[in-house]
Amino acid sequence: MSVSIPTTSALSPSQLVPSTHPTVSKMLQRLSRPSLLSLVLDWLDEKNQEITAPYLLGPDEDPDEQDPYPACSSLGELREIYSDLQARKGSKRDVVDRIVEGDWRDGLTLYQLAMADMQYLYDHPTSQKWSALKIVPLAPPSPSAKPATVPRFHPSTFLQNLQREVLPDVKAHYNLDRHATLPLWILRIYIIDSPYNTPLALSSKAGMAPLSFDSSRLFYVAFPDASPYIYVSLTTASAPSPGSLSDNRSLRRLTLEGIPKAFSRPRERYRLEGTGLSARNLHALCESRGGGRTNAAGGGWSVYADEERRDNPLDMTVHLPTPESQMGESDEEGSAEKPPQVRGMKRRREDDEGVVQRRKLVAQGRFGNSARFGDGKGIERLDIRLEDPFPAPVSLPSGSSPDGDLDRGARRGERRKGRRSTIDQELDRHKEEEDDAEGSWRPDIRITFQGAHLFAGIRALVEAGVVDGEKMPGWMTGEEGVSVGVVREGRIRGGRGNAL
Repeated sequence: MSVSIPTTSALSPSQLVPSTHPTVSKMLQRLSRPSLLSLVLDWLDEKNQEITAPYLLGPDEDPDEQDPYPACSSLGELREIYSDLQARKGSKRDVVDRIVEGDWRDGLTLYQLAMADMQYLYDHPTSQKWSALKIVPLAPPSPSAKPATVPRFHPSTFLQNLQREVLPDVKAHYNLDRHATLPLWILRIYIIDSPYNTPLALSSKAGMAPLSFDSSRLFYVAFPDASPYIYVSLTTASAPSPGSLSDNRSLRRLTLEGIPKAFSRPRERYRLEGTGLSARNLHALCESRGGGRTNAAGGGWSVYADEERRDNPLDMTVHLPTPESQMGESDEEGSAEKPPQVRGMKRRREDDEGVVQRRKLVAQGRFGNSARFGDGKGIERLDIRLEDPFPAPVSLPSGSSPDGDLDRGARRGERRKGRRSTIDQELDRHKEEEDDAEGSWRPDIRITFQGAHLFAGIRALVEAGVVDGEKMPGWMTGEEGVSVGVVREGRIRGGRGNAL
């Protein structure tokens, strides 16, 4: 007889989920056959046997002849079987059936399900939408305070602190994994509204909610190296599952609120602040909000953020051309054939070589080395709201004349002879601002750019002459590093909103 006592500890990674649970087959079916076989071989590794051990025959047991998938007696036999499956072609369904009905017939652990989920995330990098949040001090630093430092992220210490911040009647399973190609850690959090960390939390007995793995219970948090930012996956579920005993979105919010508390230390408290940047591409987030990218250095300014370049915009040294470079340029100019000149046209042709070359130079100056197709750093959506006042008409209104304005200015000067006080100047300035605000009309204009790599698309439009690259605002180049923003007086502000 076992006794389950409510506790504040997390779910053990060795907790078994029955192989008959529909979620087990669903999570395995999402993977491709090569990824699934590679994952199974990782399960059969010696270092993972404490939490991924398969069903094996004992020394005194005989295999069941009626069993469609006879059990093996050693890990070596299983490795040979799955290695043979890797070498030959076959269906994915046969591999899944062998896992759930044969070699792991007793069930899969939470760690195995987390590994399968992470493998799907690596195979489909754009399956999640990420939002970048900044870790900032809870209180604004004083001018005499020491320079701001990046909160230190130590995986084991952070997980212990995060577990203490979670409510005692909520249990979560944490799985931390290092990304293979990007400099970041990914934390997978699965939430269960149960006070137990025993198999009772995963059961579906009377009076308890059935085990569910919907998207509102599962989310990811990425921690880039040496960066004050974190990336949180956005849930797609708009309502909790029918069998849930509580609002899963509230559980997720409470867990996210514990992240800055887990970073905090005595006399160093932190909170999360929105950055206005969301994307499905982790490469794009690392490029804009990764280690050392705490400012907006995108677009044409990205050339100075590249570690391989040593150009300095403040360098006043004049670099004279060398004779070798002059000879090379003259040879290229002599060898190039000049295009035929067309006379009698009022303006140059749109496909003129000089015009095309100038557009490319303008695009290079505005975008730098960023926003190129195939760089793997695309942002899919940009939402902009314009809040600039509507421009006033140039023509004078009826019944008014410039002389009238001069007369009013003269009368105002007659009333205010002598030196004006600072208070009067400030009051007049506020009154003029109020008059301008009352008399100006601000239309509600919202612009949405959408595409696989929208900034690369805008760059292509500049090179094609569709968009004027010289008059184009800076936020269309991606230099601000936001995907949601508000434009006022020609300048963009990142949409802060609610960080959680």
